[in-house]
Amino acid sequence: MEPIKKNELKQLLGPKKGWCVSLYMPVERAGRKRRQNPIRLKNLLREAQRQLEQAGIPADRAERLLAPGRDLLDDKDFWRAPKDGLAVFLAQGRIQVYRSLERFDELVVIARRFHLKPLLPVLSGGGHYFVLVLSQKRVRFLRGTRGTLSEIELPGLPKSKGEALRYDEPRKQLQFHTGTPRGRAQRDAVFHGQGAGADAKKTDLLRFFRRIDRELHKVLAGEDAPLVLASVDYYRPLFEEASGYPHLARSVISGNPDELDEDGLRRKAWKIAGPLLARRRAEAIASYKAHKARGRASTALSEVVPAAHHGRVATLFVAVGVQRWGLYDPKTDRVSVAVKADASNLDLLDLAAAETYLTGGTVYALPRKAMPVDAPIAAVFRY
Repeated sequence: MEPIKKNELKQLLGPKKGWCVSLYMPVERAGRKRRQNPIRLKNLLREAQRQLEQAGIPADRAERLLAPGRDLLDDKDFWRAPKDGLAVFLAQGRIQVYRSLERFDELVVIARRFHLKPLLPVLSGGGHYFVLVLSQKRVRFLRGTRGTLSEIELPGLPKSKGEALRYDEPRKQLQFHTGTPRGRAQRDAVFHGQGAGADAKKTDLLRFFRRIDRELHKVLAGEDAPLVLASVDYYRPLFEEASGYPHLARSVISGNPDELDEDGLRRKAWKIAGPLLARRRAEAIASYKAHKARGRASTALSEVVPAAHHGRVATLFVAVGVQRWGLYDPKTDRVSVAVKADASNLDLLDLAAAETYLTGGTVYALPRKAMPVDAPIAAVFRY
C-alpha cells in the first residue's frame, strides 16, 4: 500500500458536508478464492446501504454515495493484482482506495468522518522503518512496515554516484613545488593531485553519501525509525561516517540490491527492522508504566481524547479491532460515551489515534492482549 502522507490523512479526517463510508475487507490472492473478492465488497456495500437508510438517508442518495464503490465490482483491472487488504473510503461522489499487504477484518463504518484505525498498523510511527537502496548506479529511498514497502520520491536525491559527483565536484586540491631541471635556468611548476587510489575512492564515496544524507535529512529530521541499508557491506561504516542519522541499523541487506525485487527487499528489510521495532515497543510499554506511576499517563477516554486533540499525547497505545463509540466536543473538551454504535457517533479510539498521529505523537496499534494495561487505550502525556 502506498503510505498515506500526513496531508492525505488530514484530508480524510477533515470536515465533510455529508456522510462518510469506510469499508475494510481481507482480499484473497490465489485460486478460486479470488472470485470472492468482488462478492465480499458487494456485501459490504449492501450493508453500508442498509446503515445509511437506517440513519435516515433516502435510498437514492445512499445509492449515489455508494456508486463509485459499486463501479469497482466489475472492474477486472482493479481485481487483477490484489494485495491482502482493501480499504475503500466514500463521500459525496468521491472515492479513495488503499491496498495493503496487511489483512483487514471486514468492517463497515458510517459516520461524519472516515474511520482510520484499521490502517494504524500501517501508518503508526511505532511500526515503520526506512530503507536506503545504495549502489553506485542506483539510489532509492523507501518507507516500510511489516507488510508494505513503498518508494519516497525526493527530487534532490541523486540517482547514482556519477550524478552526485558531477554536480558536487570540488576544486581539485593541488600542490606544487618548483624544480630546476638540468640544462634550464627557468624553474617550472610541477603539480601533484592529492588522493590517489583507495583514498580517492573513499573520498568520492564520502562525498556521494554526504550528498545523499543532505536530501534524506528533509525526511528524517525528527524521526527515530530505523534506517536499513541495502548495499555492499563496506558501504555501511562509510555511510555512518557521512550521515548524521543516529538510528542507522547495524545489519545490512548485503549484496547487490539491484538484484532484489520489491517483495524480496521488503522481507529482508523486515528481518532487520522488525526486532528493532519490537525492542522499541517493549521500551515504550515500560515507559508507560513508569509514567503511570508518576501520574503522567491515563486510560480514561475523558482525559485521553482531549489531550490527543491538543497535542499533549506523546505515546498512544490503542487496541486494534475494538471500538468505543461516542462524541467529542473540541470547544468544551467534553467526551460522551455512547451505549451502542450508530451513525451519529464516532469511534473515540479512532479519533484519539488519528489526532495523536497528526500532532507528532507515536501510535502503537496493538492486539488487545498486547496492550500494556487491560484497557483499549493508554496514553503517555507530554506534560
